[in-house]
Amino acid sequence: MLEKIIGAFKESAEVKLAFVELYKDQIYQVGSIMATALKDGNKILLFGNGGSAADAQHIAAEIVGRYRKERKGLPAIALTTDTSILTAVGNDYGFETIFERQIEALCLPGDVAIGITTSGNSENVVRGLRKAHDLGATTVAFTGRNGGKVAQIAHYTFVVPSYETPRIQECHITLGHVLCEIIDDML
Repeated sequence: MLEKIIGAFKESAEVKLAFVELYKDQIYQVGSIMATALKDGNKILLFGNGGSAADAQHIAAEIVGRYRKERKGLPAIALTTDTSILTAVGNDYGFETIFERQIEALCLPGDVAIGITTSGNSENVVRGLRKAHDLGATTVAFTGRNGGKVAQIAHYTFVVPSYETPRIQECHITLGHVLCEIIDDML
């Protein structure tokens, strides 16, 4: 059992190191875009399902509250938190539209929309990113495996080089933290 525990930590570290080698420049670029959007009075919109929903909420909380530096609250919304909207839209229009509908209502040109999906193929995330793209937001996809459908939609796509959902999610939350650090440093 001890070998399994050590193996999980090693695998997580290896995936993260491979990821950062692939995307270090793009991570800085997206962090800069997010900081500029916030400085210009725009907002960050985040969404995903399951563990990705929790990651969206976690990252939004770091932006609104604070990450490491004491600063004013910044506008970030996790579209996964309002159960009344989720159930009403899901019931009336279908689960695949829950993020698209919220993006339609809240997203403005200059905002940044971040869709999180480990497979890259969650239809509600795909549709949310597509709508944000159409509305003039900068779109960012956090995904894994082979990138899936979101890789064809988002302006910036971060594909974690793994097919293991836990490793993908661990990398996504680290990416979110690094983007928060860039925002803190730039603002």
